[in-house]
Amino acid sequence: MPGADYLNLNIWTPDPGSARLPVMVWIYGGGLDTGSNGLYDGTAFARDGVVLVAINYRLGAEGFLFLDDGVANIGLLDQISALEWVRDNIAAFGGDPGNVTFFGQSSGAMAVGTLLAMPRADGLFRRAIMESGAGNICYSTDTAREIGRRLVDKLGVAPSREAVAAAGVERVLAAQSAVMSDLARQPDPQRWGGEPGCRVNMWRSTIDGNTLPAKPIDAITAGACADVDVLLGHNAEEGRLSLLPFRSLDSVTEAELTTAMRLYRLPVDRALPAYRAAYPDANPGALLAILQADWFYTIPGLRLADARAGASAVTYMYEFTWRSPQFDGQLGACHFLEVPFVFDQLDDRRMQWITGPNPPQQLADLVHSTWVQFAHTGRVHWPRYEPTRRTTMRLDVQPVVVDDPYPNRALWDGVDLY
Repeated sequence: MPGADYLNLNIWTPDPGSARLPVMVWIYGGGLDTGSNGLYDGTAFARDGVVLVAINYRLGAEGFLFLDDGVANIGLLDQISALEWVRDNIAAFGGDPGNVTFFGQSSGAMAVGTLLAMPRADGLFRRAIMESGAGNICYSTDTAREIGRRLVDKLGVAPSREAVAAAGVERVLAAQSAVMSDLARQPDPQRWGGEPGCRVNMWRSTIDGNTLPAKPIDAITAGACADVDVLLGHNAEEGRLSLLPFRSLDSVTEAELTTAMRLYRLPVDRALPAYRAAYPDANPGALLAILQADWFYTIPGLRLADARAGASAVTYMYEFTWRSPQFDGQLGACHFLEVPFVFDQLDDRRMQWITGPNPPQQLADLVHSTWVQFAHTGRVHWPRYEPTRRTTMRLDVQPVVVDDPYPNRALWDGVDLY
């Protein structure tokens, strides 16, 4: 069950003073089956007057296995336990428990968006930042149960948590990999995420009716967390990170691109010419990367922002557009690229595999200070998002504010992304 024993919190604090400082609680990405808080250094946040807390939580089967036994979303409940710990203890570290910003990237951002809809998380954070994710990856109980059945079948054990735990970590990890391989051979992004050239996303939150009563987008439309300030966005070429480390963009075929559009349930006869017109210089691989980004990140983020139109708190939208020089420049403004800038962690060699050796410090100054400003005040230096204009800040060396920079947004109207 959830509890502080699983969280392994890392905390960075400014020099002690009399004032209670804003708190930021970071949750990393990794598809809900990989990752840890050990990669991230909160020194720059502490330097700039923020108490930074980076959490861990249970991943994979430990955190997200659903067996229809009355237990669901343990990984999310771990995150709530971390936020409860912050509420109860952060004052001892100089933090203000009434001014907490919960922020994350990728599956971490999706978790933040999901907690917006979870009653047990109500009141635990005042602000939320979602980087490349918007609470849009959830399973119905039927699909979650099917994933659980596949796992226990691979293990050859009874469908119980005790039996899975008794199988041991190594066997469970091997069984997870085997199930992922099976799912990759029958791609269906509507069920478990995956299309030609992209990673299968096996674990998701489960809409169990108790811990997570409804789809996050439905709960937010109905007014959940309307008093929480939100900053969210995506990177301009997210999907390139899913492709380039494994295959070249030039190797993606027209048939694979068309298959992906069909799996996403887009009208191929209209969508294919529309994407080609919007990105005339893009080959099928580049278009597949853009398509994946729209499915997983861009369109869900826009829908969440639109759903908050009646919220009392503000919503802001950004797009990170600086292009990495890595992979001979083909990596572009890919998934995760904004994170070293958010943390002002450009000198960290672990980050330079994605930024290259000489990323622009002036962009880190802009992005990091924007996140800090939002944690302090709930405001940023561009206009709030409204569905009538969809104002978006493009974060780059030369930042620019634009209205509705989403050429194929309307193609996704009516497409179920959840």
